[in-house]
Amino acid sequence: MADRIFLSAPHMSGNEQKYINEAFETNWIAPLGPNVNAFEEELASYAGTKGAAALSSGTAAIHLALDLLEVRKGDTVFCSSLTFIASANPIVYLGAEPVFIDSEPETWNMSPVALERAFRDAEATGQLPKAVVVVNLYGQSAKMDELNEICDRYGVPVVEDAAESLGSTYKGQKSGTFGKFGVYSFNGNKIITTSGGGMLVSNDIEELKRARFLATQARDQAKHYQHSVVGYNYRMSNILAGVGRAQLEVLDQRVEAKRAVFERYVEGLGDIEGLEFMPELEGTISNRWLSVITLDPDKIKVAPYALIDALDAENIEARPVWKPLHIQPVFEGKKFFAHDESDVVSERLFATGVCLPSGTAMTLEEQKRVIEFIRKQIKPL
Repeated sequence: MADRIFLSAPHMSGNEQKYINEAFETNWIAPLGPNVNAFEEELASYAGTKGAAALSSGTAAIHLALDLLEVRKGDTVFCSSLTFIASANPIVYLGAEPVFIDSEPETWNMSPVALERAFRDAEATGQLPKAVVVVNLYGQSAKMDELNEICDRYGVPVVEDAAESLGSTYKGQKSGTFGKFGVYSFNGNKIITTSGGGMLVSNDIEELKRARFLATQARDQAKHYQHSVVGYNYRMSNILAGVGRAQLEVLDQRVEAKRAVFERYVEGLGDIEGLEFMPELEGTISNRWLSVITLDPDKIKVAPYALIDALDAENIEARPVWKPLHIQPVFEGKKFFAHDESDVVSERLFATGVCLPSGTAMTLEEQKRVIEFIRKQIKPL
């Protein structure tokens, strides 16, 4: 059996050990320290925001963003449906009610049409949402101009979940910088990693100070341990921040490599009738975190799960597209607004989509192996 080809394995730059060694040599082992401060400054500089807060995960960043926006029990929050559950779980942590918004075909992200419909419904019932969580799926930015225009009109802030889109751009501006808060993830499979970690970015420095306060158990300034509000243990460690600094140095190279992986898939599979690739909206540059295809059941014999199973038998990791949150058992009965009642885009993408191996350390020979195997499996009807 050939070596396993993973979906998106960590790819070290070779410079991580330098920052880790500095942390050990100076004994900055515990949370906080020079690497944390520098990582925040360097990431904010890269993104083009006024500041950033280094945290234990992207989920923690979403949780803090919603907490800072005073999302509380009984409130509602609109959220993209086609995403990982971490985008919505923090809504529930705070006792609020998620309302799910469908995707649209050009980006696979939140539909402005469905969002407008959701706002009209909320206005009619007398309860506007406290926030809107917009997700940038698989590296592709959502239609931020249209979505922001709607949210601004109703006076509702946006949290941009850019966990998968660090390094992407929308009309020349970095992904993650279009909302009141932006969120990045450095999980092990992301385009850069700190093994686990995340970042909250914003142009509101005071709110970021508040985020850091809440993320360190909300300890008041006193010689003794005093707490006036409930906080969290959400700060990133100085060692992991060192890994992040080295990873950030090669982020643009990783984006180039991810896009090259995608282009090789297009070259190798693009002639197959009924096989389509995730689109890239004009005016945007996706980091192509994962290369994703859809299989038209009217033109292709093999079903997505059958292809995934066949790849797995060949020691090649592939995955379905995210199962939409509005059809997840845990969110049964929650409100959902479709892009088009005759074509629920998120459900169609879930039913037809396959995420292909997209690691930047994947060799040309390994990708050739994936492409050749897929060509053997896909047969026209």
